Amino acid sequence: MTEHALLVRSLGKRFGSFQAVDDVSFEVERGEIFGYLGANGAGKSTTIRMLCGLLRPSSGRAEVAGHDIAVSPDRVKASIGYMSQKFSLYLDLTVEQNLEFFGGLHGLGGKALGTRIDALLEAVDLRGQRAAVTGALPGGLRQRLALASSLVHEPRIVFLDEPTAGVDPASRRTFWALIRGLAQRGTTVFVTTHYMDEAEYCARIGLMVAGRLVALDTPAALKRDLVPGRIMAVEGPGLGAATAALRAEPGVVAVEPFGAGLHVRVEASVEGAAIVARVLASAGIEPSRLEEVEPTLEDVFLAAADAGAEAKIRAAQQAETLA
Repeated sequence: MTEHALLVRSLGKRFGSFQAVDDVSFEVERGEIFGYLGANGAGKSTTIRMLCGLLRPSSGRAEVAGHDIAVSPDRVKASIGYMSQKFSLYLDLTVEQNLEFFGGLHGLGGKALGTRIDALLEAVDLRGQRAAVTGALPGGLRQRLALASSLVHEPRIVFLDEPTAGVDPASRRTFWALIRGLAQRGTTVFVTTHYMDEAEYCARIGLMVAGRLVALDTPAALKRDLVPGRIMAVEGPGLGAATAALRAEPGVVAVEPFGAGLHVRVEASVEGAAIVARVLASAGIEPSRLEEVEPTLEDVFLAAADAGAEAKIRAAQQAETLA
């Protein structure tokens, strides 16, 4: 039995000529909230489907809760909870009936299941919705019910694939409070999200780009290592006209769109605000905001995506040369 909740070594999945997941390796500790980030098509969901025993890998190996995903997929499925991107509950059943159904799938019944349902409804704050038809619930409450359904058999590991997509900010905060509570009680949580603010709650984060795991560390370490230097936040009209000039300026490392403005990353040794102000003034632009800010995980993701794309181009060029 492995000491890790998940142990992944050189995992890969190919669909025909398309390499969806390419040589991915990592470990996840017991009770850890592990974030898995990447753009659509980066290979996140394919990785999760392999780790859940739903998809056989093309190469490499992985152990989930001590079970080999290729050798013992049924044991893997019995050890985990899985909440997919698509809402998977039965909308014409009540909240309680959905929990009874999923409990039955895992061999639970009678008084034990009733006690477990009571505990779950308490945990996700749906006590007053027990008899409500699931299809009539708001999106945030449905997501809580979906989480409860994935936990009905008390799994050691739970996989949450974009669990808060389309959910309002207040419901997202409530959902993440539930996730943190799970981890505090010893459940391992493997979660994908495209909300960078949510990723801050993760103990560690893996960044996927074009099927490859290009970075893995704590949020703080990723910011330190992938976005060194200083970041200037700039807002105002007409910034697009100055983007090329900013990128060409000595000392400027990167210029990326960020919300309604730009994030301009400069070397630590230069006066970033003065450089940006001078370039904008030369273009006749007066910013409404220009200040130094701390790096965010969105800055990390953009830097990792750029580095991953450059590495992929270099590998392709090297392959052409060798051919």
